[in-house]
Amino acid sequence: MPTYVGLDVHLRTCHATVMNEHGEILKQEKFPNERTELERIFKNIDDAKVAMEACYCWQPVYELLESMGHEVKLAHPMRTRIIAEAKIKTDALDSEALAHLLRANLLPTSYVPPKELRELRDLVRLRTYLVRERTRFKNKIRAELAKRGIRFTKSPFAKRRAPLLRELGIRAVDNCLFMIGALDERIGRVSSELKRKASESEDAKLLMTIPGVGHFSALAILAEIGDISRFGDEEKLCGYAGLVPSVHQSGAMKRYGRITKQGSGMLRWVIQECVWVHLQYDTWLTRFFYRLARRKGKKVAAVAAARKLLVVIYWMLKNREEFRA
Repeated sequence: MPTYVGLDVHLRTCHATVMNEHGEILKQEKFPNERTELERIFKNIDDAKVAMEACYCWQPVYELLESMGHEVKLAHPMRTRIIAEAKIKTDALDSEALAHLLRANLLPTSYVPPKELRELRDLVRLRTYLVRERTRFKNKIRAELAKRGIRFTKSPFAKRRAPLLRELGIRAVDNCLFMIGALDERIGRVSSELKRKASESEDAKLLMTIPGVGHFSALAILAEIGDISRFGDEEKLCGYAGLVPSVHQSGAMKRYGRITKQGSGMLRWVIQECVWVHLQYDTWLTRFFYRLARRKGKKVAAVAAARKLLVVIYWMLKNREEFRA
Protein backbone atom coordinates (compact mmCIF):
# COMPACT_ATOMS: atom_id res chain seq x y z
CA MET A 1 0.00 0.00 0.00
CA PRO A 2 1.62 3.30 -1.06
CA THR A 3 2.26 6.06 1.45
CA TYR A 4 2.16 9.71 0.41
CA VAL A 5 4.44 12.25 2.06
CA GLY A 6 4.21 16.01 1.68
CA LEU A 7 7.44 17.72 2.67
CA ASP A 8 7.69 21.47 3.29
CA VAL A 9 11.44 22.12 3.22
CA HIS A 10 13.23 25.13 4.69
CA LEU A 11 16.91 25.79 5.30
CA ARG A 12 16.87 24.71 8.95
CA THR A 13 13.56 22.87 9.37
CA CYS A 14 11.18 20.56 7.53
CA HIS A 15 7.52 19.76 8.10
CA ALA A 16 6.25 16.36 6.95
CA THR A 17 2.73 15.06 6.53
CA VAL A 18 2.44 11.28 6.02
CA MET A 19 -0.85 10.13 4.47
CA ASN A 20 -2.32 6.81 3.34
CA GLU A 21 -4.12 6.19 0.05
CA HIS A 22 -7.49 7.11 1.64
CA GLY A 23 -6.29 10.58 2.64
CA GLU A 24 -5.96 9.78 6.33
CA ILE A 25 -3.06 11.53 8.07
CA LEU A 26 -0.78 8.97 9.73
CA LYS A 27 1.84 11.39 11.00
CA GLN A 28 2.53 15.12 10.96
CA GLU A 29 5.79 16.38 12.38
CA LYS A 30 8.21 19.30 12.31
CA PHE A 31 11.90 18.39 12.57
CA PRO A 32 15.37 19.84 11.86
CA ASN A 33 16.55 19.73 8.25
CA GLU A 34 19.31 17.23 8.97
CA ARG A 35 20.22 13.91 7.39
CA THR A 36 19.74 11.89 10.59
CA GLU A 37 16.28 13.39 11.17
CA LEU A 38 15.18 12.70 7.59
CA GLU A 39 16.41 9.12 7.89
CA ARG A 40 14.46 8.77 11.16
CA ILE A 41 11.22 10.08 9.63
CA PHE A 42 11.43 7.74 6.64
CA LYS A 43 12.89 4.73 8.49
CA ASN A 44 9.60 2.86 8.86
CA ILE A 45 7.96 4.13 5.67
CA ASP A 46 7.98 1.67 2.78
CA ASP A 47 6.99 2.44 -0.80
CA ALA A 48 6.88 6.19 -0.09
CA LYS A 49 5.89 8.73 -2.72
CA VAL A 50 7.22 12.13 -1.69
CA ALA A 51 6.22 15.62 -2.87
CA MET A 52 8.27 18.71 -2.04
CA GLU A 53 8.34 22.26 -3.36
CA ALA A 54 11.19 23.48 -5.55
CA CYS A 55 12.72 25.87 -3.02
CA TYR A 56 16.38 26.95 -3.16
CA CYS A 57 17.44 24.28 -0.63
CA TRP A 58 15.61 21.32 -2.18
CA GLN A 59 18.58 19.53 -3.73
CA PRO A 60 20.28 17.80 -0.73
CA VAL A 61 16.92 16.59 0.61
CA TYR A 62 15.88 15.35 -2.83
CA GLU A 63 19.17 13.48 -3.37
CA LEU A 64 19.03 11.87 0.09
CA LEU A 65 15.45 10.61 -0.34
CA GLU A 66 16.24 9.40 -3.85
CA SER A 67 19.26 7.45 -2.55
CA MET A 68 16.95 5.83 0.05
CA GLY A 69 14.83 4.44 -2.78
CA HIS A 70 11.80 6.73 -2.46
CA GLU A 71 9.97 8.22 -5.44
CA VAL A 72 10.38 11.99 -5.12
CA LYS A 73 8.51 14.62 -7.11
CA LEU A 74 9.31 18.31 -7.14
CA ALA A 75 6.24 20.56 -7.10
CA HIS A 76 6.23 23.56 -9.43
CA PRO A 77 5.99 26.58 -7.05
CA MET A 78 4.20 28.83 -9.58
CA ARG A 79 1.54 26.25 -10.36
CA THR A 80 0.77 24.95 -6.88
CA ARG A 81 -2.05 27.45 -6.48
CA ILE A 82 -3.75 25.61 -3.63
CA ILE A 83 -0.75 26.53 -1.44
CA ALA A 84 0.13 29.91 -2.88
CA GLU A 85 -3.42 31.27 -2.60
CA ALA A 86 -4.34 29.79 0.78
CA LYS A 87 -5.71 32.37 3.24
CA ILE A 88 -4.38 30.36 6.18
CA LYS A 89 -0.84 29.33 5.35
CA THR A 90 1.33 27.27 7.69
CA ASP A 91 4.08 24.72 7.13
CA ALA A 92 1.79 21.94 8.33
CA LEU A 93 -0.97 22.90 5.90
CA ASP A 94 1.53 23.29 3.06
CA SER A 95 2.91 19.79 3.59
CA GLU A 96 -0.63 18.41 3.91
CA ALA A 97 -1.70 20.07 0.64
CA LEU A 98 1.34 18.60 -1.14
CA ALA A 99 0.48 15.11 0.12
CA HIS A 100 -3.15 15.49 -1.02
CA LEU A 101 -2.14 16.70 -4.50
CA LEU A 102 0.33 13.83 -4.84
CA ARG A 103 -2.26 11.26 -3.72
CA ALA A 104 -4.83 12.60 -6.22
CA ASN A 105 -2.22 12.68 -9.01
CA LEU A 106 -2.80 16.43 -9.40
CA LEU A 107 0.66 17.64 -8.41
CA PRO A 108 2.16 20.07 -10.98
CA THR A 109 5.79 18.97 -11.15
CA SER A 110 9.06 20.65 -12.04
CA TYR A 111 11.68 19.02 -14.24
CA VAL A 112 14.53 17.54 -12.23
CA PRO A 113 17.62 17.07 -14.40
CA PRO A 114 19.94 14.12 -13.76
CA LYS A 115 22.84 14.65 -11.35
CA GLU A 116 25.43 15.14 -14.11
CA LEU A 117 23.33 17.91 -15.64
CA ARG A 118 22.76 19.53 -12.24
CA GLU A 119 26.52 19.67 -11.75
CA LEU A 120 26.95 21.26 -15.19
CA ARG A 121 24.29 23.86 -14.32
CA ASP A 122 26.13 24.68 -11.11
CA LEU A 123 29.42 25.12 -13.00
CA VAL A 124 27.86 27.34 -15.69
CA ARG A 125 26.06 29.46 -13.10
CA LEU A 126 29.25 29.74 -11.02
CA ARG A 127 31.12 31.20 -13.99
CA THR A 128 28.24 33.59 -14.68
CA TYR A 129 28.27 34.74 -11.06
CA LEU A 130 32.05 35.27 -11.03
CA VAL A 131 31.96 37.29 -14.26
CA ARG A 132 29.16 39.49 -12.92
CA GLU A 133 31.12 40.09 -9.71
CA ARG A 134 34.17 41.08 -11.77
CA THR A 135 32.00 43.50 -13.74
CA ARG A 136 30.84 45.11 -10.47
CA PHE A 137 34.44 45.78 -9.46
CA LYS A 138 35.24 47.21 -12.89
CA ASN A 139 32.23 49.51 -12.68
CA LYS A 140 33.44 50.65 -9.24
CA ILE A 141 36.81 51.58 -10.75
CA ARG A 142 35.08 53.51 -13.55
CA ALA A 143 33.04 55.39 -10.94
CA GLU A 144 36.17 56.25 -8.91
CA LEU A 145 37.91 57.55 -12.04
CA ALA A 146 34.86 59.57 -13.07
CA LYS A 147 34.69 61.23 -9.62
CA ARG A 148 38.22 62.51 -10.15
CA GLY A 149 37.77 63.51 -13.80
CA ILE A 150 40.26 60.86 -15.00
CA ARG A 151 39.54 59.54 -18.48
CA PHE A 152 41.02 56.77 -20.62
CA THR A 153 40.57 56.87 -24.38
CA LYS A 154 40.43 53.04 -24.37
CA SER A 155 39.48 50.42 -21.80
CA PRO A 156 41.52 50.91 -18.60
CA PHE A 157 41.46 47.17 -17.93
CA ALA A 158 43.86 46.03 -20.64
CA LYS A 159 46.93 44.34 -19.11
CA ARG A 160 49.29 47.07 -20.27
CA ARG A 161 47.13 49.76 -18.62
CA ALA A 162 46.83 48.06 -15.22
CA PRO A 163 50.15 49.62 -13.99
CA LEU A 164 48.78 53.06 -14.93
CA LEU A 165 45.76 52.47 -12.70
CA ARG A 166 47.98 51.44 -9.80
CA GLU A 167 50.18 54.50 -10.23
CA LEU A 168 47.16 56.72 -9.54
CA GLY A 169 47.41 55.80 -5.84
CA ILE A 170 43.63 55.51 -5.33
CA ARG A 171 42.92 53.05 -2.51
CA ALA A 172 39.51 51.96 -3.81
CA VAL A 173 40.97 51.32 -7.27
CA ASP A 174 43.87 49.28 -5.84
CA ASN A 175 41.51 47.09 -3.81
CA CYS A 176 39.23 46.53 -6.79
CA LEU A 177 42.21 45.61 -9.01
CA PHE A 178 43.25 43.00 -6.44
CA MET A 179 39.75 41.49 -6.47
CA ILE A 180 39.63 41.55 -10.28
CA GLY A 181 42.95 39.69 -10.43
CA ALA A 182 41.67 37.00 -8.05
CA LEU A 183 38.42 36.64 -10.01
CA ASP A 184 40.32 36.45 -13.32
CA GLU A 185 42.26 33.46 -12.00
CA ARG A 186 39.10 31.64 -10.83
CA ILE A 187 37.19 32.45 -14.01
CA GLY A 188 40.09 31.08 -16.03
CA ARG A 189 39.98 27.77 -14.13
CA VAL A 190 36.23 27.35 -14.52
CA SER A 191 36.40 28.36 -18.20
CA SER A 192 39.08 25.74 -18.86
CA GLU A 193 36.90 23.05 -17.31
CA LEU A 194 33.89 24.18 -19.36
CA LYS A 195 35.98 24.21 -22.53
CA ARG A 196 37.03 20.62 -21.87
CA LYS A 197 33.44 19.55 -21.27
CA ALA A 198 32.32 21.27 -24.49
CA SER A 199 35.00 19.43 -26.48
CA GLU A 200 33.60 16.13 -25.16
CA SER A 201 29.93 16.92 -25.87
CA GLU A 202 28.50 16.22 -29.33
CA ASP A 203 25.50 18.46 -28.58
CA ALA A 204 27.80 21.34 -27.63
CA LYS A 205 29.80 20.91 -30.84
CA LEU A 206 26.54 21.01 -32.77
CA LEU A 207 25.43 24.28 -31.15
CA MET A 208 28.86 25.80 -31.69
CA THR A 209 28.23 25.70 -35.45
CA ILE A 210 25.92 28.69 -34.80
CA PRO A 211 27.91 31.92 -35.30
CA GLY A 212 28.18 33.69 -31.97
CA VAL A 213 27.78 30.55 -29.82
CA GLY A 214 30.97 29.58 -28.01
CA HIS A 215 31.73 26.75 -25.62
CA PHE A 216 30.27 28.57 -22.59
CA SER A 217 27.05 29.57 -24.38
CA ALA A 218 26.58 26.07 -25.81
CA LEU A 219 26.95 24.40 -22.41
CA ALA A 220 24.74 27.00 -20.72
CA ILE A 221 21.97 26.32 -23.26
CA LEU A 222 22.31 22.55 -22.89
CA ALA A 223 22.41 22.75 -19.09
CA GLU A 224 19.14 24.71 -19.01
CA ILE A 225 17.30 22.71 -21.69
CA GLY A 226 18.31 19.23 -20.53
CA ASP A 227 16.72 16.49 -22.60
CA ILE A 228 15.23 18.14 -25.69
CA SER A 229 12.63 15.37 -26.01
CA ARG A 230 10.84 16.66 -22.89
CA PHE A 231 9.53 19.54 -25.02
CA GLY A 232 6.70 18.48 -27.32
CA ASP A 233 7.43 21.23 -29.84
CA GLU A 234 9.45 24.43 -30.29
CA GLU A 235 6.70 26.58 -28.76
CA LYS A 236 6.99 24.74 -25.46
CA LEU A 237 10.73 25.38 -25.42
CA CYS A 238 10.17 29.09 -26.12
CA GLY A 239 7.59 29.14 -23.32
CA TYR A 240 10.11 27.53 -20.97
CA ALA A 241 12.52 30.37 -21.77
CA GLY A 242 9.80 33.00 -21.25
CA LEU A 243 10.14 34.17 -24.86
CA VAL A 244 6.44 33.88 -25.73
CA PRO A 245 4.03 36.84 -25.54
CA SER A 246 1.55 37.11 -22.70
CA VAL A 247 -2.08 36.74 -23.82
CA HIS A 248 -5.12 38.60 -22.46
CA GLN A 249 -8.40 37.19 -23.79
CA SER A 250 -11.99 38.15 -23.05
CA GLY A 251 -14.66 36.63 -25.25
CA ALA A 252 -13.71 37.12 -28.90
CA MET A 253 -11.10 39.76 -28.07
CA LYS A 254 -7.51 38.63 -27.73
CA ARG A 255 -4.56 40.93 -27.00
CA TYR A 256 -0.88 40.00 -26.94
CA GLY A 257 1.46 41.74 -24.53
CA ARG A 258 5.13 41.57 -23.63
CA ILE A 259 6.96 38.29 -23.26
CA THR A 260 6.08 36.36 -20.11
CA LYS A 261 9.66 36.11 -18.77
CA GLN A 262 8.60 32.96 -16.92
CA GLY A 263 10.68 29.82 -16.80
CA SER A 264 14.46 29.76 -17.14
CA GLY A 265 15.87 33.27 -16.86
CA MET A 266 19.35 31.88 -17.47
CA LEU A 267 18.31 30.37 -20.82
CA ARG A 268 16.56 33.57 -21.89
CA TRP A 269 19.62 35.66 -20.98
CA VAL A 270 22.19 33.47 -22.74
CA ILE A 271 20.10 33.22 -25.94
CA GLN A 272 19.77 37.01 -26.09
CA GLU A 273 23.50 37.41 -25.50
CA CYS A 274 24.16 34.99 -28.37
CA VAL A 275 21.94 37.10 -30.65
CA TRP A 276 23.98 40.26 -30.05
CA VAL A 277 27.22 38.41 -30.90
CA HIS A 278 25.56 36.69 -33.87
CA LEU A 279 24.81 40.09 -35.45
CA GLN A 280 28.49 40.40 -36.37
CA TYR A 281 27.90 37.71 -39.03
CA ASP A 282 25.89 37.87 -42.25
CA THR A 283 23.15 35.25 -41.85
CA TRP A 284 19.39 35.06 -42.42
CA LEU A 285 18.90 35.74 -38.70
CA THR A 286 20.98 38.92 -38.88
CA ARG A 287 19.02 40.12 -41.89
CA PHE A 288 15.73 39.36 -40.06
CA PHE A 289 16.92 41.37 -37.06
CA TYR A 290 17.75 44.49 -39.07
CA ARG A 291 14.51 44.33 -41.08
CA LEU A 292 12.48 44.21 -37.89
CA ALA A 293 14.67 46.77 -36.09
CA ARG A 294 13.89 49.38 -38.74
CA ARG A 295 10.17 49.08 -37.91
CA LYS A 296 10.07 48.10 -34.23
CA GLY A 297 13.42 49.09 -32.75
CA LYS A 298 16.43 47.03 -31.72
CA LYS A 299 15.07 45.80 -28.37
CA VAL A 300 11.96 44.26 -29.91
CA ALA A 301 14.02 42.85 -32.78
CA ALA A 302 16.51 41.27 -30.36
CA VAL A 303 13.73 39.45 -28.49
CA ALA A 304 12.15 38.24 -31.75
CA ALA A 305 15.55 37.08 -33.03
CA ALA A 306 16.22 35.26 -29.72
CA ARG A 307 12.97 33.37 -30.11
CA LYS A 308 13.81 32.41 -33.70
CA LEU A 309 17.27 31.29 -32.62
CA LEU A 310 15.76 29.11 -29.89
CA VAL A 311 13.40 27.52 -32.43
CA VAL A 312 16.44 26.76 -34.62
CA ILE A 313 18.27 25.25 -31.62
CA TYR A 314 15.26 23.04 -30.90
CA TRP A 315 15.31 21.53 -34.39
CA MET A 316 19.11 21.31 -34.49
CA LEU A 317 19.10 19.18 -31.33
CA LYS A 318 16.02 17.24 -32.44
CA ASN A 319 17.27 16.40 -35.95
CA ARG A 320 21.03 16.43 -35.21
CA GLU A 321 21.67 19.08 -37.88
CA GLU A 322 24.22 21.88 -38.03
CA PHE A 323 23.27 25.54 -38.35
CA ARG A 324 22.42 26.75 -41.83
CA ALA A 325 23.38 30.36 -42.50
